[in-house]
Amino acid sequence: MKKNYVTRALLLFNTFKNRKLTNEDITLAETKAGHLEGKTNEFKLLIAMIKDTFAGRYKMNKWNMSVIVGTILYVVSPLDAIPDVIPVLGWLDDASIVGFAISKLADEIDRYRKFKRMGTQNLMGE
Repeated sequence: MKKNYVTRALLLFNTFKNRKLTNEDITLAETKAGHLEGKTNEFKLLIAMIKDTFAGRYKMNKWNMSVIVGTILYVVSPLDAIPDVIPVLGWLDDASIVGFAISKLADEIDRYRKFKRMGTQNLMGE
């Protein structure tokens, strides 16, 4: 049964990655981040990455950007493998998609963290 939900979730994720991300979606994602038991910080990192990319402060390739956009849209959408109106279970599939995205973006995340460290060092005058 779990494999069926994961397969369905990945199919929906592929649909969402081609949709435009709005400021409202990002705001909603930030509010939903707290429901992603164990994946909250990772999801907030993805949100920060896309915000910095959209603002022109950080550059990433279109594939990685589409993975992040698809992940955010999947989490905020009421139409996912297990709807969020089903407490706990509805958030588990969202957390699974965030985990999937994190695993696919490991190199980009490392690069982004270095970028953030460099920006902090520059602000501190180092």
